[in-house]
Amino acid sequence: MSTNLAQCGNVTIGAGHPLVIIAGPCVMESPEHTLRLAEEIARICRKRSVPLIFKASYDKANRSSVHSFRGPGMEEGLRILSAVRSEFGIPILSDMHSPEQAQPAGEVLDCLQIPAFLCRQTDLIAAAARTGKCVNVKKGQFLSPHEMSNVADKLRECDCTNFLFTERGTTFGYNRLINDMTSIPIMQAFAPVVFDATHSCQLPGAAGTQSGGQRQFVPTLTAAAVAAGADAVFLEVHDNPDRAKSDPATVYPLDQFDWLLVRILPIAELVRSM
Repeated sequence: MSTNLAQCGNVTIGAGHPLVIIAGPCVMESPEHTLRLAEEIARICRKRSVPLIFKASYDKANRSSVHSFRGPGMEEGLRILSAVRSEFGIPILSDMHSPEQAQPAGEVLDCLQIPAFLCRQTDLIAAAARTGKCVNVKKGQFLSPHEMSNVADKLRECDCTNFLFTERGTTFGYNRLINDMTSIPIMQAFAPVVFDATHSCQLPGAAGTQSGGQRQFVPTLTAAAVAAGADAVFLEVHDNPDRAKSDPATVYPLDQFDWLLVRILPIAELVRSM
């Protein structure tokens, strides 16, 4: 576990604190669907006494196809996320794709997320850092974990010390991601580390106009990451994965979410007791 701490709303992530779950749909499909998923995910996490941060994207700007569904847009998406926090009392997280989004997103979100493909965009990182909110930077599929020290330096140069790094696999040949679990303790030298279980199972671009994936490996990779000391786990969850409007091959089934928590929580407890 990291010796650093991050604060996202009322949830603390890092050494000496319980495993945190970051979960929600890949993209907001409708206000009703988003709120329904938030309610059920929050209920399950409360039952298992797991701290939860709700994640949903208001704009998926990095889709494979120009015709892919992108979401409701920033203004409507932030309104929906605000309703989630108000109704269920949980912190909210979403991704931003341009520096101009930082100020309006920072007024609503508890944590601003920098997508993996944009993790070296200095202006974007600086804009997120200057909001004063928690920042989650996903490690690019093209970077070694050691190189994330440069991202940490950029954040600190902008007076941001409240940040997370996320492991989500490394490109290994065409349409294949590989997870090196040593990246978790390596990046924990810089920040608390989140393991993105569902995106790690992607086969990027493998389905032609969208990414493919191997959802069946989510439990295996999640258990391995928690055993390696991950401070949080990121899961995109859907009540009907095959009909999800983004990442249908990897979003995790809502009806298996509780089972997965039951599987990984004893591992997290054991690691934290050592």
